[in-house]
Amino acid sequence: MEEFAYVLDYLSQGVPSGNFAKTEPLCYALGDEEFKLFELVPKANTVINIGERVYIGKDPLKRNVVDHVKRRIGPSELTHGAVAELEYCVTEIVLANQPRFIRFFNEAEPISMRKHLLEELPGLGKKTMTAILDERTKNGHFKDFKDLSERAMVKSPEKLVTARIVLELTDNTRKRYLFVSK
Repeated sequence: MEEFAYVLDYLSQGVPSGNFAKTEPLCYALGDEEFKLFELVPKANTVINIGERVYIGKDPLKRNVVDHVKRRIGPSELTHGAVAELEYCVTEIVLANQPRFIRFFNEAEPISMRKHLLEELPGLGKKTMTAILDERTKNGHFKDFKDLSERAMVKSPEKLVTARIVLELTDNTRKRYLFVSK
């Protein structure tokens, strides 16, 4: 269950609709553990910044910004602003949780005789995968992204992970989900 989420977009007047009924302010947010997308209702008279990490867990005393989680949403329900902010928030989550994502590089195994789990990362081919596996076998596990980058010559490993997470969030036809909870 998600405890924290990053605000992707804030609609102070709520979702634009054709009727003139009273609307409540809304936030679109991305959970930082399972990458679930949410529609949140903020507390009255609070200042909300896009990209801000907010508490959405069960303890009402810890909720300074969010009143309640309205519902879970799909990627097609996000506003254009939320979609534009998605990659930035995912990058922030990946960088804040390096041990979690470096573990993927340290523990990834073959999927089949012809394909390795590392190849599921967009932009990472067989040559780079082989370099990662060789380095991992010879000199042990990677400590962080910098260590991986220096030892296996992988440019910006955090961008590879971010690209995969964004792909999993926006493309519902994925066969495998490596980081996003479905």
